[in-house]
Amino acid sequence: MKTSNATTPNAQLAALQSRLPNVGTTIFTVMSALATEKGAVNLGQGFPDFDCDPALVDAVAGAMKAGLNQYPPMTGVPVLREAIAAKVAKLYGHSYDPASEITITAGATQAILTTILCSVHPGDEVVIIEPVYDSYVPSIELAGGKPVFVQMEVGPQGYSVPWAKVAAAVNVRTRLIMINSPHNPTGSVLREPDLRALSDIVRGTNILIVSDEVYEHMVYDGARHESVCRHPDLAARSFVISSFGKTYHVTGWKVGYVAAPAALTAEFRKVHQFNVFTVNTPVQHGLARYMEDPAPYLELPHFYQRKRDLFRDGLKKSRFRLLPSDGTYFQCVDYSAVSPLPEAEFAKWLTAEIGVAAIPVSAFYNQPKESGIVRFCFAKKDETLTAALDRLATL
Repeated sequence: MKTSNATTPNAQLAALQSRLPNVGTTIFTVMSALATEKGAVNLGQGFPDFDCDPALVDAVAGAMKAGLNQYPPMTGVPVLREAIAAKVAKLYGHSYDPASEITITAGATQAILTTILCSVHPGDEVVIIEPVYDSYVPSIELAGGKPVFVQMEVGPQGYSVPWAKVAAAVNVRTRLIMINSPHNPTGSVLREPDLRALSDIVRGTNILIVSDEVYEHMVYDGARHESVCRHPDLAARSFVISSFGKTYHVTGWKVGYVAAPAALTAEFRKVHQFNVFTVNTPVQHGLARYMEDPAPYLELPHFYQRKRDLFRDGLKKSRFRLLPSDGTYFQCVDYSAVSPLPEAEFAKWLTAEIGVAAIPVSAFYNQPKESGIVRFCFAKKDETLTAALDRLATL
């Protein structure tokens, strides 16, 4: 008598779910859907509601019309990698070889996943600093690694990294430390003493660093972006990730890059070639052409600081307590004087009843942490911000 090894649909589904058992619908999807349902001003998800420079669109369209529509090199078109290397060298003083140390990626999220897959083996530990962008943990788990969480401290001066706790989290199993500056969701930035502290922690170890710098051109009040590229000892062990989508207001294009020493880049490309292989050709050529003029990214701090100040000035009419926003296009506020609700419930109430969508910062923790803080995005048209402020002024 023959026996069957067929499984039930439920058993098959359970097997499929086993790699990422705790992942569900993201808070961004939930809040954006609620904002649409309630007709709320959506300051939740982090994307602009204004168009990019028409000159950038023309550059991409020109590349299409010129017939640049077939596969580019797996590593990215040379002219774009050369433009990135020149920009990094001029801004941060570090020279990357565009042929062997820069790779064009399908956005920063793919860059993060690929970096982790190429460097983390089953059982390795990865130190991440919470609150944290939501793709980090699933990427680590897909690689078979173990995330080790260190929580930022928050006080009247905003969020800061407790480096002594980071040092205490490191052991012989630590493979990576992941940092993000300017930081999503808090709007904080790492300063030179922070990078010195990180350098002290990894000195004499084989620990690698993933430095998520997608908001590199959004640092305010005359401060400079403290890239790990500025520190040779850190650059020598770091994957540096950035995003054209954030810099040029084209988040839907999903194009970014990774800069890393040649030995690290070689390992990165082994994975990259088998998950996306390469990134669309005309956009790469268009970006390279557009980068010939540095003004758009050099002027970005002034562009977003004006929006930040407009938004912060308007929020002063409410009972929110503003936390510092030193970088990114996010503003965190303490709402404890407005409501006793938990963060997720307050964000839903704010969307449904006041008509402005925000994101609870608790969603950026592995185990939800209630601090009475929500995040707004001010990468919006002035009229969008004004409409939101009119509603928030009632609180």
